[in-house]
Amino acid sequence: MFRQTRTRTLAALAVLGLAAGCSSAPEADTTTAARETSSQASPAAGSPFWVDPASPAAQQVRRWEQQGRERDARLLKLIADRPAAIWPSAERPEPKIKEATAAAAREGRTAVFVAYDIPHRDCGQHSAGGAYGADAYRDWVDRFARAVGDSEALVVLEPDAVAHIVDGCTPGEYHGEREQLLSEAIVRLKRQPRTKVYLDAGNPAWIQESWKLVEPLKRAGVANADGFALNVSNFQTDETTTEYGRRLSEDLGGKHFVVDTSRNGNGPLVGDPSQAWCNPPGRALGTPPTKDTGDPLVDAYLWIKRPGESDGQCRGGPSAGQWWADYALALARNSRA
Repeated sequence: MFRQTRTRTLAALAVLGLAAGCSSAPEADTTTAARETSSQASPAAGSPFWVDPASPAAQQVRRWEQQGRERDARLLKLIADRPAAIWPSAERPEPKIKEATAAAAREGRTAVFVAYDIPHRDCGQHSAGGAYGADAYRDWVDRFARAVGDSEALVVLEPDAVAHIVDGCTPGEYHGEREQLLSEAIVRLKRQPRTKVYLDAGNPAWIQESWKLVEPLKRAGVANADGFALNVSNFQTDETTTEYGRRLSEDLGGKHFVVDTSRNGNGPLVGDPSQAWCNPPGRALGTPPTKDTGDPLVDAYLWIKRPGESDGQCRGGPSAGQWWADYALALARNSRA
């Protein structure tokens, strides 16, 4: 997956330059964020969203603590101790959903999920896959929804799916089916009494003319959703994304939206946009997840893309969605949050 206008064949990419690599940073390189983290018992203490104590980031923190990499472990807690979305598996979504909603309910918090299994997913690129047909997808969504049950949940629906219709990456013969499946998925998920659903709508650097998304979003049933999601797995700033979201909201009758702020602390990588979406160096964590956005149209800032999980096999990264500790550490080290 992910994002922005891009060429179908990536050029040879430079190896990612990460300060200090796998070793601990010297004291002089320890950021303000690390010093602040050491004085906070839990950065997510007041968050309405659930933090996964078994996330890859949390496991990495424990490994580094055991290895004596205390400064790196403190930095990585900027990720491990904050809520990020769960991406349930395409094969068996139920176990992780039930585990997360039960744990969140015990803490009085909301579990955040991404539903990502649309047929012909990601146009055969880094996150290719998805359900093998319409009926298989309907079954997957039904199992997803039943696993959520009556728990408090927020679901971001199918990153890229609508934007790939607009940019032409998804072949035209699949457009109608996709819009129908998304519309049905929204209705099915909204049958759960405490589930909010936000249909993905790309990011400002991808479909720059927001009006092009309006009719596809309508055909995909956004009217029945709680709103739309922006900047999933991308790096556009809060200001740029919010301005874009306001324009799109106006064209959609005032629909609210959520923004992925997981890695946008330094904004996007300057240069060729086709090279900026996949594991770009020098990026930073963005605004921590919160419902206190200061904007009545923005329901939440969320970490939808899990910081530290690769965008794909570029710049030395592992496969899309796989944990990459060095990249996670760089995001935390660059963070001002």
